[in-house]
Amino acid sequence: MEMLQGASLLSRPAEEFGNDAMLEEMWAARALEHAEVHFNLITSVPPSQLRLTPYDDQIYATFRQDFPQLQVAKLDDNQLKSATEKLKWRQFAEKFNKMDDYSYGSLMRADASKEFSPDNSIFVFRVQFLAIEIARNREGHNDAVYRQYRPAAKSPKEEENKST
Repeated sequence: MEMLQGASLLSRPAEEFGNDAMLEEMWAARALEHAEVHFNLITSVPPSQLRLTPYDDQIYATFRQDFPQLQVAKLDDNQLKSATEKLKWRQFAEKFNKMDDYSYGSLMRADASKEFSPDNSIFVFRVQFLAIEIARNREGHNDAVYRQYRPAAKSPKEEENKST
């Protein structure tokens, strides 16, 4: 019941809350959960085959139009959060303001070749995360993580034991 109440709170406008520590914890927990789900996806399915949203093509085209030189394989806060970059990203995000959750916070890996860790995470908003991860998938930057961390294939013997 408490989780349901928390989930409904997270869907309300941020201006209603100020700097509520409990709400910040819920946002952080949700962002971490989303990051874990995303990592499980890109290590289970070849990233080039993934579609993260029904709008992937539009997000990618707009992203590469607005940020043609951004190298998405390895990013740092300054590339995404300097004053000039914040403005460019805000303008980009507003093009997708009809999407659910477009401005929610998300955790993104700074270096696409590595797994999530406190040192390899950047807090971004959802459509920013989507744009960069779609680009990483399409441009082959998530392939190394897929190869390194994908679950091992089960042997016929393991499958046989499972069915008995």
